[in-house]
Amino acid sequence: MYDTPLTGLILSGGGARAAYQVGVLQAIAQLRRSHASDTALRRNPFGVICGTSAGAVNAAALACNADHFDAAVDAVAEVWHNFSADQVYRADSLGVIRSGAQWLTMLSIGWVIARWRRARPRSLLDNSPLAELLERLVPLERLPRLLTKRHLQALAVTASGYNSGEHLTFFQAAGPVDPWVRTQRVAVQAPLTHRHLLASSAIPFVFPAMELELEGRTGWYGDGSMRQTAPISPAIHLGAQRVLIIGAGRLQEPPGRHVQNTGYPSLAQIAGHALSSIFLDSLATDVERLQRINRTLALLPEEVRMGTSLRPVDALVIAPSQRLDDIAARHQGALPAPVRALLRGAGVSGQGADARGAALASYLLFEAPYTQELMALGRADTLARRDEVLAFFRWRGRSAAPA
Repeated sequence: MYDTPLTGLILSGGGARAAYQVGVLQAIAQLRRSHASDTALRRNPFGVICGTSAGAVNAAALACNADHFDAAVDAVAEVWHNFSADQVYRADSLGVIRSGAQWLTMLSIGWVIARWRRARPRSLLDNSPLAELLERLVPLERLPRLLTKRHLQALAVTASGYNSGEHLTFFQAAGPVDPWVRTQRVAVQAPLTHRHLLASSAIPFVFPAMELELEGRTGWYGDGSMRQTAPISPAIHLGAQRVLIIGAGRLQEPPGRHVQNTGYPSLAQIAGHALSSIFLDSLATDVERLQRINRTLALLPEEVRMGTSLRPVDALVIAPSQRLDDIAARHQGALPAPVRALLRGAGVSGQGADARGAALASYLLFEAPYTQELMALGRADTLARRDEVLAFFRWRGRSAAPA
């Protein structure tokens, strides 16, 4: 029941920035209801769904309700519209002290004391509430049936192996798929669990790694954005003939604002810069690579194209038209007080024009004022490109007033 040509959906990582993806999906659902034919409305528009980090959670939630696309989008949107940080990590004083304060102590000269006490804080924040949210939001027990009935062709989520140093794509598919192996990239066909989603979304240093079993051995896995050199690749390997790529920054946003040099960069500035490199840069590079391959193939004679394993892939990229760091700066005050106190030591402070460390905060601001603004931006950016979206999906089955 999936569409032809087979359409892949690629949701990148980015912590709280993934709220933007939900706004894009809301707008796509709206355009689909208004313009798709009755036949298209009976199908899931995305036969292959791939997600990384927070995008993996959104991807799995959509995939597990692939037989009711609109309802799936509504359910995910409901969560992001009413988000609070305590649904993702312990934001109370005791939780922050047990995780973040001990972790920072261990990094300082107090690590000797922590070691003596056999304390082993694993991350800045305790994301145990996220496990409870996944139980409600992602009914993975439905996935095998949806694949059997061909409401979905494949679901893939990515993670990074701390033991092996490899980037892994875990996937479930409706039919046989040969797992692929590339340099430092491995695909594994296995039943997906909530632990895979927790591993994929384990932002380095911020959330704890997860232990998973692979080929009879256990290992520790972290955020799927790390060492992800080809984010589009899994969708292509799983059969997607065209891809919708939803980013979480940098691809189409305006150039960065100049920040006055006030001295040596804070830990928050360095951490925010590092996270942006992990979450955003590889997708931008892979999109450029895909476009370059498409242009090259278009120049080749047909008989030459037939002799190569490469094939053109139609791609639509939707990414924020505004800098999400600047939006986060306006909402830093929405962070819970214990979390603000914890991050203040790293250099996150202020709000609006006086904000510092907004890049780091943009990944942790699981608060409704911020996520709602990102969702609204996603809807607006998508509806502003209405004609491109309709042409990509070939939704011309009915006439309707503009969305």
